[in-house]
Amino acid sequence: MTTGAQTPYPTRPRRSRLRTFLPLGVAAWLVLEIWLLTVVAGASNGLVVLLLLVAGLVLGSVVIKRAGRRAFQNLSETLQQQQGGVTAASRPNSEGNGLMMMGGLLLIIPGLVSDVLGLVLLVPPVQKAVSRYAERTFERKLREAAQGSLGDAFQQARIHRPDGRIVRGEVIRDEPGGAPGDTPQGPRPPLAR
Repeated sequence: MTTGAQTPYPTRPRRSRLRTFLPLGVAAWLVLEIWLLTVVAGASNGLVVLLLLVAGLVLGSVVIKRAGRRAFQNLSETLQQQQGGVTAASRPNSEGNGLMMMGGLLLIIPGLVSDVLGLVLLVPPVQKAVSRYAERTFERKLREAAQGSLGDAFQQARIHRPDGRIVRGEVIRDEPGGAPGDTPQGPRPPLAR
């Protein structure tokens, strides 16, 4: 028997639209891919479908390999420039490597719709437009983040000690002109043991 007020059952948070509709979208996409492959096989023959799938696999592999080499080359050039003291303005342009790899992956995935999407992502103006859209969306989502989410995670910290205790604390940045460890209210007290 418990004393005091009992807490009601906690309400579950609502599922996001993405988690609700993503499985349905993936299933519809798979059905569409299979249907298109059967239409192409019916219009020509099974050998043509097999050749299309193999061509997508080979082309996608080449694209991913090229994008990976380009990314590695950009990384090594950037590291060499940083060691030489070159400014950030003269760094190589690595824009589009991620979208190029995504295009190659879509080409590797069997299906005609994914092949068309992969080929479209290889076009440079499309890459720039998708890149700008993704950057704007990401920045907007960060601005809309409410207190208690990602922004608050940087302000609060939990320190797990070796003995298993958890010390809750707040991240305090040192201000220029003050002694290390000082807060605007004065020096910080030491952590209690």
